Amino acid sequence: MTDDPDVAAMLRLREGEDLALNEIMERWQRRLTSYLLRLTASETVALDLAEETFVRIYQSRERYRPTGKFSTWLFAIATNLVRHHARWKARHPAVSMDAAEPEGNLWQIPSGELTPDGDLEKQERAAAVRHAVQALPDDLREAVVLFEYEDMSHEEIAAVSGCSRKAVETRLYRARAILRENLKRLL
Repeated sequence: MTDDPDVAAMLRLREGEDLALNEIMERWQRRLTSYLLRLTASETVALDLAEETFVRIYQSRERYRPTGKFSTWLFAIATNLVRHHARWKARHPAVSMDAAEPEGNLWQIPSGELTPDGDLEKQERAAAVRHAVQALPDDLREAVVLFEYEDMSHEEIAAVSGCSRKAVETRLYRARAILRENLKRLL
């Protein structure tokens, strides 16, 4: 069989063991939702898109072929759903009644022992970085989130994004330049 538990679960799912999807969801729910939150800046949308991602995995179970990394396939599905949602949102603008800040702790980086002043400063910096990342164009934000937060290689990002490795390098370079400029006051 395979050493990768995700691939093994997908193969079992493909063979009709529907409970294998629960294993995949347990392993990936938080990380996937966190990724989607970073792209959409809305916990509600992120949770909905994460759920839809798992629905798509279930619907695609019979066509699944373990040719690449499972995480690349999973994030490609989620990324396509984010793009579709962004296109739909652009065609159907609405005023949001949600809070401007993402809810929950999916954005927060675990902190060490800090003083209240130091903790506040760290929170302010984290908020500034979140806002700067959210302000990036979609393709640049996607590349940064996959590289910095999801620890994907350029090849994996290219597979998720449907572009070349060189395009990923260019997107990361441009994103870093924009972030550097927008975050100058913090440094």
